[in-house]
Amino acid sequence: MNRSVPSPSDEPRSEESAGLELPGLTECLPAIRSRFESYGVFGLLLIDVDVAADIEHRHGDAARRGALASLAGALREVGRERLEVDDLIVAGELGRNEILVLLFREGRDARFYRQELPGFEQTLRKRLEQHGHRVFYPYLRSLPELPSGSAMRIRNPRYGIEAQVRRAIEEAREDARLSRLIRARRHRESFLEVLLDRRISSVYEPIVEVSTRTVFGYEALARGPKGTGFYSPLALFSTAEREDLVFELDCLCRASGLHGAIDFPSGTKLFLNILPTTIHDPAFRAERLIKTLEQCELSPQDVVFEISEQESIENFQAFREMRDYYRNLGFRFALDDTGSGYAGLETLLEISPEFIKVDRAFVSGVDQDPARQEMLQALQTVAQKTGAQIVGEGLDTLEELETLGRLGIQFGQGWLFGRPTPLRAEEHSG
Repeated sequence: MNRSVPSPSDEPRSEESAGLELPGLTECLPAIRSRFESYGVFGLLLIDVDVAADIEHRHGDAARRGALASLAGALREVGRERLEVDDLIVAGELGRNEILVLLFREGRDARFYRQELPGFEQTLRKRLEQHGHRVFYPYLRSLPELPSGSAMRIRNPRYGIEAQVRRAIEEAREDARLSRLIRARRHRESFLEVLLDRRISSVYEPIVEVSTRTVFGYEALARGPKGTGFYSPLALFSTAEREDLVFELDCLCRASGLHGAIDFPSGTKLFLNILPTTIHDPAFRAERLIKTLEQCELSPQDVVFEISEQESIENFQAFREMRDYYRNLGFRFALDDTGSGYAGLETLLEISPEFIKVDRAFVSGVDQDPARQEMLQALQTVAQKTGAQIVGEGLDTLEELETLGRLGIQFGQGWLFGRPTPLRAEEHSG
């Protein structure tokens, strides 16, 4: 059959000609009917874009439609060498955030079902993973998981075109659901292997005294295995939260932070992130914890426990119990992420930390922003009245550091002083 460009009468408008609008399934039915009858076979790739519902909730329906059209354009671009002139990319059924790719082929060649259709799906997924990070920008900073499923139909004159299309969509949707479950199970298994093999290491970021520009301490930052999707702490803890394994991960991160601190620079403080549930870890009860510190040639006075503002206010009673227990042993506390949007001065008074770590949002560009300077100055006043010292996070320039000094801020932390690195060479493994 001659694959000529279809006439305007049955050709749905493209996403380019319709602006933000992606042609819908209903308006494309005449074209689908005509091509299905002509070719006798169609393959369907369904992409579940459930994340578009979140985009709509945050930014409105125009943003949702734009995101779907952007993804459709990316699909057409990455599938350029596989899509043929009569193939269609359309929006799914009304009320569903789905994109359908329909591939029309002649004959009943099994290779289309066994090779071409799955090969097309794999190519699209691979290239989207490589180059699709801008598809949903600025609504999302990275490409989310986009479950997909496929189906194929051979024309059966006994049934209407609409019925066969509907069955193909339902089959592809179920295929996408099963694929999502399988990927989720594999992801959990991979994460469990990381935990069971204890493949968590630590890097250390210096905290510098602003006035003397000497190192005051190091914050231990957890890292997963290099070259995996679990390397960053955000990926680690978001997965742990989804799989209800936060406590187990937190135990490993704390153990790694202490293990990597053997031969710790004398006279410096170790800042160690913890959760309120730390008190339930047998390895972090008094006798065992003190013994571990002795092996690292550290004392409780050398260690500052960091807890985020959000975690501390979720359950003040649990936090107080943990804080009082460790403070009686000689440990000190830092309130992390201060000012990131969860609480205010009441939280500072309730927690009474020895250190207040100000979120980078208030430090970045502070040398050029009088409003940020006033906010830091006000926080410095509160800190002085409560006996706390401030650490400004996210320092990138000398000008920012000098501004902190003029404001009387005692400590700074950020890439200005170097990126986080292991303290020992063997920590590079993993």
